[in-house]
Parts: sequence; structure tokens; C-alpha cells
Amino acid sequence: MTTFKSTHHTARNIVIKLGGSALEGLNSAFFQKIQALQREGYRVIITHGGGPAINRTLAAHQVASHVLHGIRVTTAEAIDLVKTTLIGQVNPLLVHELNRAGIEAIGLNGFDGQLLESTFLDEAIYGYVGQIKKVNTKLLNTILNTNIVPVIACIGTTTDGQALNINGDTVASEVALAIEAESLLLVTDVAGIRIEGQYQQQVTKSAIEKWIADEHIYGGMIPKVQGALACLAAGIPSVQIVDDTLTGTTIVGCQALTQFSHNSI
Repeated sequence: MTTFKSTHHTARNIVIKLGGSALEGLNSAFFQKIQALQREGYRVIITHGGGPAINRTLAAHQVASHVLHGIRVTTAEAIDLVKTTLIGQVNPLLVHELNRAGIEAIGLNGFDGQLLESTFLDEAIYGYVGQIKKVNTKLLNTILNTNIVPVIACIGTTTDGQALNINGDTVASEVALAIEAESLLLVTDVAGIRIEGQYQQQVTKSAIEKWIADEHIYGGMIPKVQGALACLAAGIPSVQIVDDTLTGTTIVGCQALTQFSHNSI
């Protein structure tokens, strides 16, 4: 993962990562929150995967698929189907929904201006899965400066034009680091971290580690919070686990001040 290098600038960037399940159930509150962020002066970037849509496409073509260590193993047969599903179906539909809600948006993927220059993660193990080497921040800033929302599908490309499937959380975190985002929002099907029946508004790394040890955090929430902590460690100031109303839990470093809580959105 890239290391965050802070430089002085006035742009206020937020990256919102939409998972597959969240993509297929967005409500009006989601679009209203995007507009509210823009009114407050934030520049918004959306990244997305498309697990459910990919699963349907692969099944329809009788192509087997499995997940290893949270990563979809992508064969030579599968990569073209993954690419066409994300770029040809999921991305334009999301862009259309944003535009229809009055939010100017443009669909992007790794092929556009070499946006996500990538190499194979480990071809022998994962097949056509990539790791990002460079994000074209010049392209993103050009778009963001026009108040248009870039909507990035999780497809990278090698320098010789080979499409690679990239984990959605990886794309979101690498983009957030590259543009020095104030916060990364991971949209899930739950409103953040819930401890003993109560959703938490703001938590620290040390609290999360204790809750995992005490088994208050368990199951599918563990990889979510571990991914969030990895983003914090790389240098993103705050990471939020939220539902599709962008309400949830803000995770900050122990030394961080409450400068960007979930209430700000």
C-alpha cells in the first residue's frame, strides 16, 4: 500500500467506496448526502466493485470462481467477463443514477488515461488480479476541479494493456492515499461498528483491537475493520464504515482529534 505524504493544499477530498450489495440498494438519502458534501466544499470520488453482478455473469457463462484471502481468484476466462460486467454494466448504471439525482458524474476505469496503472499481484496464486503501482492524480484533479464526481470501476491495467481485477477496498484506499483524501468511507450493509447492541460514532485502533480480542467484533466485520486500520496505518486521517445514508462509525488514530466525525456528513 502507498504511504500517505501530506502536502499543503486547499482541496478537501473524500473517497466513497461502494460494495456490491450496497450498489444494488442505494436510496435517495445517499444521493442527498453526496450533494450535501459538495455544498460543503468537498470533492467526491466514488469507487465501486460489483460482486453480485459479477457472480451472476460468471454463473451465466458457467465460469467457476472462488475467493482466497478476500480476493477473487480471476482466471484468463473470467477476467474478460469481470471487465465487461464492471465497465459495461455496473459503472454506467451507477453513473446514470447519480446524473438522474442531479449529480454530475463520469465513469472511469484503469484504461482511462492509465488511471490505475497496475501489475499482477501474484499470477500463480490469484490469476488476473492486480496491485496498483500508480494513480493518475492529474486526471482525477482535472475532473474534480469541474465539480464532476469520478466514478471508478475496480479494473486496473498493465502498461501493455492487460486488464486486471483489483480488490475494491484496495482501489478505494490507493485512490484516497494518492489524492490525500481527508476521509475514506466504506459503504456496507450496516451502519458501522455495533458493540453490545449500540452503534459507535467514533472509535480508535486500540478500542477495535480490544473488541476483537473480546469477541465483540466478529464475523464479517473483522476484515472490514482490519482493512480500515490498514488505511489508517498508511496515512489516511480517518476511515469510516457507514451504510448507504453515509452514517456510521469513524475510525481514527489514537492521537487524532475529532475533526471529521460522521455528523459532518
